[in-house]
Formats: sequence, C-alpha cells, structure tokens
Amino acid sequence: RNIRGHTIENTELSCFEGRPGADLPPMDLSMAAEILEEKWGKKSNHRSNAEDIRDVDVMSHAMYPDVFDEYMDNVRQHGKLNILDTRTFLTGMKVGQELNVTLEPGKYLIIKLISVGESNSDGLVNIQFEVNGQPRMAHIKDKSLGAEVKSRPKALSGVAGSIGSPMPGVVLETHVSKGDSVNIGDNLVVLSAMKMETMVSSPVKGIVEKVIVTAGDHIDAGDLVVEVTEEG
Repeated sequence: RNIRGHTIENTELSCFEGRPGADLPPMDLSMAAEILEEKWGKKSNHRSNAEDIRDVDVMSHAMYPDVFDEYMDNVRQHGKLNILDTRTFLTGMKVGQELNVTLEPGKYLIIKLISVGESNSDGLVNIQFEVNGQPRMAHIKDKSLGAEVKSRPKALSGVAGSIGSPMPGVVLETHVSKGDSVNIGDNLVVLSAMKMETMVSSPVKGIVEKVIVTAGDHIDAGDLVVEVTEEG
C-alpha cells in the first residue's frame, strides 16, 4: 500500500500530494484559440471551407491535440459529415439506395446511387449517382488497392504557380508545354467533369516549368496539373 509522500517500494519515485495535474502551469485558452484560428479557422489558408473556432474545439485540442488535428484534416478534405446518418457513414450506400440529406431547414438533397464501376489502371472507380434527379458522376480512388497504384502529386497550398485541378475529372487536352510563357487567365488544361468541359487557367504570369498530366488521365480535385514559375 502506497502512502502519500512516501517513496514507492523498489523505486526512487514518491507518491504525489493533491490533485493530478495541479502542478502543471495554467493553460492560456485565449492564446490556444488564436493559434487554432490561424491553423484551422478563417484566418488560415483554407478560408473557403473554414469556420470559426469554438470553445469546444479549444478544449478538444487541449485534451487530444493529435486526434483533433486528424479530425480537422478530414473536415478540410471531405467537409463535415454529421449530415449523414450513422449507418451510411459507416457502411456507405448500396446500388439503388436513395438517401435524404438535410443541409439546413428547408434545404435538402435526395441522392440515389446508380452504379459502381471497376477500378481502372489509375486505381479510380467511376461512381454514377443522381442528386435531386440530376445525373452525376465522380471518380473515387479505390483504397483497397493500397500501394499497387501510384498516387499523383498534389498542388502545394499557398504556392500560386503550383496549379491543381479544381474537381475530379478526365483530362481532355493540354494547351501548354514546358517552356511556354503564360499570362494570368491563359488556359492550361481542359477537363471533362460531370459531363461538362472545365478550363484550368493560370493564376499567375510566368514560364511553364512542368506539365504533369496528359490527355486521358483521371485526376482528383487538388491533383497537380501544371507548375508555373512566376515572373516578377
């Protein structure tokens, strides 16, 4: 039996007095909130899908910092998934199933899964579905293939000349080659996404350093398509 203040038998350790953690320095919650706001909130580089950091977020990070960061990484990549029911979240949809998703009061989606294709050479699966009766298609990476499929490089966040795909799709054609000069707004790549053609334009003026994709490539949102070295 250990008694407070006495040395634990066969060790140099002694039992502490009082509440566990009482000797730790106080946590500056305001500073912690500011740091999280810079990293994950509306002050971060991901303002498009960022939200205000709440008190509960600060407390979650204080207790489980690694778990909280992993959660926020998933929110940044996929958005919040609390609009899904538990069974759909855990097991996914079955072909022919319809799912009612309420985004907010009076605003909802009816999603129906039409078909799930086979993995192609890039490890992507074509998913056909309907949203409120309108046909849609998405290309989803088959994670069950593991390391058999080589992943594509991603555009670097905060680097304007590292130009990524705005959405999943198939590359129809490229308009530039290495060494070409481009201006802001010049078309670089043509994508086919959701049965529509989408142009990927240059956000900077400079010289094309590398063209990553070729016609026929299946790419995901954020995949690097062209690198441009900015000109001052």
